[in-house]
Amino acid sequence: MKKFKLGYAPTRRFVFSAEDAFKYKVQIREKIESFGLDIDIVDLEGLNSEGLLYDDHINADAIIERFKEEKVDAVFFPHCNFGTEDTVARVGKALGKPVLLWGPRDESPLEDGMRLRDTQCGLFATGKVLRRFNVPFTYVTNSRVNDPVFERGFTNFIAAANVVRQMRNLRILQIGPRPASFLTMMCNEGELLERFGIEIHPITLVDIQRTSKQIEKGNSVELNEAITYIKEKLDYSEVTEDDVKRIAALKVAMKQYATKTGSTAIAIQCWSSLQDAMGIMPCLANAILTDEQIPVTCETDIHGAITSIMVQAASMNQAPTFFADLTVRHPENPNGELLFHCGNFPVSLSVEDKPKLRKHFLFDDHAPGTHEGEIKGGGITLARFDGDHGEYQLFLGRAQGIQGPYTRGSYVWVEVNDWPLWEEKLVKGPYVHHAVGIHANVIPALYEACQYIPGLSPDPVDPTVQEIQAWLRGSDL
Repeated sequence: MKKFKLGYAPTRRFVFSAEDAFKYKVQIREKIESFGLDIDIVDLEGLNSEGLLYDDHINADAIIERFKEEKVDAVFFPHCNFGTEDTVARVGKALGKPVLLWGPRDESPLEDGMRLRDTQCGLFATGKVLRRFNVPFTYVTNSRVNDPVFERGFTNFIAAANVVRQMRNLRILQIGPRPASFLTMMCNEGELLERFGIEIHPITLVDIQRTSKQIEKGNSVELNEAITYIKEKLDYSEVTEDDVKRIAALKVAMKQYATKTGSTAIAIQCWSSLQDAMGIMPCLANAILTDEQIPVTCETDIHGAITSIMVQAASMNQAPTFFADLTVRHPENPNGELLFHCGNFPVSLSVEDKPKLRKHFLFDDHAPGTHEGEIKGGGITLARFDGDHGEYQLFLGRAQGIQGPYTRGSYVWVEVNDWPLWEEKLVKGPYVHHAVGIHANVIPALYEACQYIPGLSPDPVDPTVQEIQAWLRGSDL
């Protein structure tokens, strides 16, 4: 994935202090570079003598051209004084990228009563003009450069914009049709393309079987690396050397297909034809790929794959996701729930130093290939992109890992604020029994991303909409 690019377009207005505007242009740039985000900043230096956006329509065309040539993913318009709202709106409209609007809080008037910037007043003006131009934008409270609310709002915007850019370039590798009895996994492929630009690239189980066998017979670097990884990271004493090699070959084949097709996520029919064809479960292969930032969802869950990309992007690709069944309630905690799947959670999340590579505990053939064991708890975001009848929503909720009884498969027990409320919302839809988890608080970023994705509504259960908005203004969650 290429590095995120931010267009940096600080703006001023001619009737206020050009010197102060230039000073703040430099200070703001230095501040955002100090946040430690792995992004490239594309600025306006060289387009005019100041490197600022100001009252000049020709200047707007040059800014648009630069940002398009550099393929920026979002644009930040810090108002270094009142700013030039019409030019900001023209640039924002022409680019069609997420827009961040903010300006540093004004100082006291000078002793003679003059004011140097009137930044807040300009923000009111630009907000209105952006609405007139139908440009959706994110707003961060007028605050000082060193205020925590600015850092919070800026970093959350970058994460939200990263979700948007990955959604706009999303192609999912579909390996096999959904299991026949899983009507919950139905999706509208045409609608996903028409509404969100999401492409599905289908291949058959025969394709993946044939490629896996070819890889298994060879001695490629990729195959040997996958075998070494499995043997170093897992206790594979319950399976054979041939099993390990076959699982590694499947992992390599899936990654090759994803690379060749330009897919950033995979949805696979994990049972039961694959076991008949290859004699293994794909769970561990799914887990390894998810750890490598190519999330894989079970039971050909296309909506789950979309969720995985969104959640992963909201963390700026700094943490792996895990794809779970919402399974059973905790036997003692009324707000506890089991997050489980047969054996596909990333190995890096395991509590044990060497989790087990085992045979499937449920299906009659007991095929090998499940990565089993508990994963770490802590704070977790749970999310689900889903829809029906042409309406799509993004479920959002936070959970905390807790102690619970041992169970087979990959699992973690969690506690939420009000499980009966969650359960009712999930049952009444448009959701299913699958969710995506991540050990990070990405709810505000996902919430903000939805305003840039037409046709997708955020549906937070905890925190509430009001709590998320208050957090973005500086409150605690």
